Amino acid sequence: MNTTFERVKKDDGGTDEWLTPPQIIKALGEFDLDPCMPENRPWDTAKLHYTKKEDGLLLPWEGRVWCNPPYGDEAKYWLAKCARHRNCIALTFARTETRMFFESVWDKAHAMLFFKGRLKFHRVTGEPGQSAGAPSVLIAYDQANAEVLAKSGLAGKFVLLK
Repeated sequence: MNTTFERVKKDDGGTDEWLTPPQIIKALGEFDLDPCMPENRPWDTAKLHYTKKEDGLLLPWEGRVWCNPPYGDEAKYWLAKCARHRNCIALTFARTETRMFFESVWDKAHAMLFFKGRLKFHRVTGEPGQSAGAPSVLIAYDQANAEVLAKSGLAGKFVLLK
């Protein structure tokens, strides 16, 4: 589990650990917590990181949170916690028709930024990988983080939900 690392198909070098491109974190500003990061990482995404060992779903979240959850069935639990915490930006695949989106995004998020094109996530070594297997979206769960998305300069389409 981790935020800047995702579990995606093992078709790029046999790994399921993928890091958020650092330019995305830079564009969004400083975060207090990343509740799902790999132990070994080439860059930090927040002041405090929880790894698989600590289990960020069980630990308390405080401050501004960056959440790039493990992809797949687990993502719904992470987005539900993001919705409860509020002061959070999450990154996930833009699977807008799924139950997860209807339960934890559409009526709970404040805004979204749909990326133009497919992201290229990085290996835990820091090397860029191939393009992701689906489009990605940033989800802001409060007004302050929605404003950050709107002003981020990241290429895509900003959608205000509230």
